Amino acid sequence: MDTIPAAPLGKLLMVGEVAERSGLAVSALHFYETKGLISSIRSRGNQRRYGRDVLRRLGIIKVAQRVGIPLSEIQAAFESLPQGRTPTVADWQTLSALWKDDLDARIRRLSLLRDRLTGCIGCGCLSIESCPLRNPCDRLGKEGPGARLLETES
Repeated sequence: MDTIPAAPLGKLLMVGEVAERSGLAVSALHFYETKGLISSIRSRGNQRRYGRDVLRRLGIIKVAQRVGIPLSEIQAAFESLPQGRTPTVADWQTLSALWKDDLDARIRRLSLLRDRLTGCIGCGCLSIESCPLRNPCDRLGKEGPGARLLETES
């Protein structure tokens, strides 16, 4: 964090303002800053100040997290963006394109889970009535541990 002179502070946002505008707790802002997802500068009184571009970055973080994208992937995507300016529509299109294939795969896995959740999951227990039909002689056990029918897309 850099220290800045007092004059330009009127154009910057205090941490409480960013928290209020973004709907995030101050502690979340501090956390995102320690992870390098957002950045602040320090006033002469050592208080954090944020550029307005941080609001769009926080919006992107919230959307990405809501669909299950890990912070490490969000951080990697943000590294492609220039610091100190608001991400543009083109920036968002680039970032969302990076995540599209992963999101499509997640949707397929979640749909499979939803559709098979009440039936046999292929755990190899052979104790549920439907298991001898879905997994005779524990054939799925040869494919590996765990609930095989929920882990495959076929």
